[in-house]
Amino acid sequence: MKRLMFLVILAAAGCGADGDPVRPTANVGLSVGSGGVDTYTSVGATNGIVSVGVGI
Repeated sequence: MKRLMFLVILAAAGCGADGDPVRPTANVGLSVGSGGVDTYTSVGATNGIVSVGVGI
C-alpha cells in the first residue's frame, strides 16, 4: 500500500499538480463602426504561461 501511495504522489507532482492554478478568464465588449454595432464575448483559462480561449 505504501508503494501505491508513493506512486500516486510522484505522479501528481510529475503532472504539475503543484504548479500554478488554472484561472478562468472572460471578456465582453462592444464596438461601434460604420457597419453598425458589434458585440463580442470570449471565455478561456490561463495558468500564467499558457492561455486557451474561445471567442463567441
